[in-house]
Amino acid sequence: MMWVNRKSPRFVVTALFVALAHALGTSDLGQAVERAIPRPLEHHPGNIFLEGESVRISLPKQGVWQLLDADNRSVKTVVANDNLVELGSLPVGFYRLKNEDYPDWVSLGVIAPLKVPTPQTSPIALDVAMSWFYREDRMADVASLCALAGVNWVRDRLSWGEVEPHRGEFRSRTRYDAAAEIQSACGLKVLQVYHASPKWANPETKRFPIDWRNCHNFLKAVAERWKGKVLAYEPWNEADIEVFGGHTGAEMASLQKAAYWAVKSASPETIVCWSVFATNNAAHLEDIAANDILPYCDTFNFHHYRPLEDYPSLYESFRQIAGPRPLWVTECALPLRWSGDPEKQELSDEDLFEQARRLVKVFACSLHEGTAATFYFLLPHYVEGPTQFGIIRRDLTPRPAYVSLAAVGRLLADARPCGKLAEKDVWGYLFRAKPDGKSRLVLVLWSKDQRNLPLPVKPVALYDHFGRSIELPAESLPLTAAPIFAVFDEDSLAQFDLVNPPQANPVPVSSPCPVVLQTLWPSDKIDLRQSAYRVKLDGQDLSFPIFIYNFGQTGAEGTIRVTVPTGWEAKFIDHCRLAAHERVEHTLQLVPPKSGWSGVAVTRIEGDFGTLGRSVLSFRLVAD
Repeated sequence: MMWVNRKSPRFVVTALFVALAHALGTSDLGQAVERAIPRPLEHHPGNIFLEGESVRISLPKQGVWQLLDADNRSVKTVVANDNLVELGSLPVGFYRLKNEDYPDWVSLGVIAPLKVPTPQTSPIALDVAMSWFYREDRMADVASLCALAGVNWVRDRLSWGEVEPHRGEFRSRTRYDAAAEIQSACGLKVLQVYHASPKWANPETKRFPIDWRNCHNFLKAVAERWKGKVLAYEPWNEADIEVFGGHTGAEMASLQKAAYWAVKSASPETIVCWSVFATNNAAHLEDIAANDILPYCDTFNFHHYRPLEDYPSLYESFRQIAGPRPLWVTECALPLRWSGDPEKQELSDEDLFEQARRLVKVFACSLHEGTAATFYFLLPHYVEGPTQFGIIRRDLTPRPAYVSLAAVGRLLADARPCGKLAEKDVWGYLFRAKPDGKSRLVLVLWSKDQRNLPLPVKPVALYDHFGRSIELPAESLPLTAAPIFAVFDEDSLAQFDLVNPPQANPVPVSSPCPVVLQTLWPSDKIDLRQSAYRVKLDGQDLSFPIFIYNFGQTGAEGTIRVTVPTGWEAKFIDHCRLAAHERVEHTLQLVPPKSGWSGVAVTRIEGDFGTLGRSVLSFRLVAD
């Protein structure tokens, strides 16, 4: 890489590693984590048990309780004399205990034990936000729940200003250290993200830091500090929307480049993700594509909460920009609204079970589109206004969706898409996966209306969306709106009539350049819809501050060329020389056509720095 002497052994090893990983398009650029078959903690946090264990839980009130299964059928009546009850061994499923004199229910889950460790490349991931939702004394409990469910990656949250309250001054111990240590010790791969600047880096804390060196120094420090524990970073969360700063694609691209060099200089094997889109605004996508961002990200990340029917077009819009980079969806769900008691913020009974069905569908549809990692949003109890996202409750006990997550984690372990069933009016997605460690074909399917689906070959196993075993059908499979998992021998692929899954866009990717260009523009002059800067047409030349950084370890020297639309003129330097880690400022002057202009005007600055590569800054202007 460019940050060390190009003749040194470290440069050769690092460059070969990153080049190979990029060429393979792998989702597992980060280090492998030590991982065993997870077992429940002795106190069974969240009332989660493995099939075959004897279930023993604490109840909030003595008296008579009814144990109900996920179909609301009474399983047994128990009497709690000392608040502890023995329920014996229960089959896989979601259960609730109810007492007519108690205003709430107590839940528990029984899940199938994993027979092998979760594969290092499994796409099943979960947004946990461990650092922000749980005290350190609860983190191990939560991490255990993730591991038991077959989760590979978990997503956390980070406050930059809490770790570095003053420039260059880092706190020695924070909750983020605890979360990284505990989750990684539990065999989970950690993705970290932040979305605000400290006041000392920008008084507008929702916005990016003014000086990229501050971001670079922070990310380099935490990448060194949590090396081997935090295996991936998103440099900012949803920067394309107002709540997280409302940045243009050009601004996001420049930050991405500074962040890339920061993380890679500290830990070359750590994944640098694209700083994650909240929307698929075409102008933002065009803007980042023009800024040549692919050399500076190992994965291409985005979020969505859209209907399942939107997935094909939504994912395609990102796939065209992502090129060969693996797609990571680091937030996704089909959320539902809570109802009833505002203190509980609980889903209705109907929606509790709808959430469980939707979780399976979200994973199936997302993985079919070719994601290397799909992070469901969200594990903890969390509401935004009337919407409840969480799949566990405040006391860590499960909602039905947690049991569905465990079914996905086990049955779609290491899933790779084979295609979609061609059958009309059936949602059916076939994957190569490793349920219970065996290479199989797994078909996830459902239908909006009840129907019977003839199968070309008999499955070897069948499970409902909770992972409960279902009796194998004779010839056809009854479908409903509740998804099911059908497991087949691996050699039966040719028996299925499939529509092929989408493929990555094989565009070439250049090499990253340590010279990074940046322009600054007032935040109130940004047009987010057009990913552009608004400028007044008053007959005067337009002036833009352009900052040039060298994040390499050696000096950089090169030529600069500016391209503007027809009828425009540009005045800028044509040559640049920078020392290592230097930042210089120059003024770009643009002369618009005297006759005026409309639409979007794109200015492109390109620096050729020889063996260090080419640096690009492209930004868009619209008339104010």
